[in-house]
Amino acid sequence: MSGTISSTLQTGHVGLNVTDLARSTAFYRRALGLELVKEGTDPEQPFAFLGRDGRPVLTLWQQSEGSFPAGAPGLHHLSFQVDSLDEVLAAETLLRELGASFTHDGVVPHGEGADSGGIFFTDPDGIRLEIYTPTGVRGAGAEAPSPSAPTCGFF
Repeated sequence: MSGTISSTLQTGHVGLNVTDLARSTAFYRRALGLELVKEGTDPEQPFAFLGRDGRPVLTLWQQSEGSFPAGAPGLHHLSFQVDSLDEVLAAETLLRELGASFTHDGVVPHGEGADSGGIFFTDPDGIRLEIYTPTGVRGAGAEAPSPSAPTCGFF
């Protein structure tokens, strides 16, 4: 199979640099319902693997300072899919309790007339996140923030 990548290629886990491992671990465990799979206790190299059923989904590495620079090259945002609008709404309620900062007020469609959509918010370090559903948003009341570009592209 020369020159091609395996058709079984898939995302393994996403690694994020954070400024406060304990704070970020608590946020992601609560906000996304992830379990602690493994953690590093060496104070010089603290990390946490968060996941489901023992499989890492998100890894956190305490090795940065400041806030996420949205205007710099690199990660644009991290998106998580759920099955229904009700799940997006439940996540929004929980995230508001956690004090998350939202980019838009409530659930918004991915684009004008789109049936998919979700909520757009940041973690404690300013990393941009999205929780969305592929269907059920059209007619839910909100309009797309931009008629000419995908909602998840410019926030």
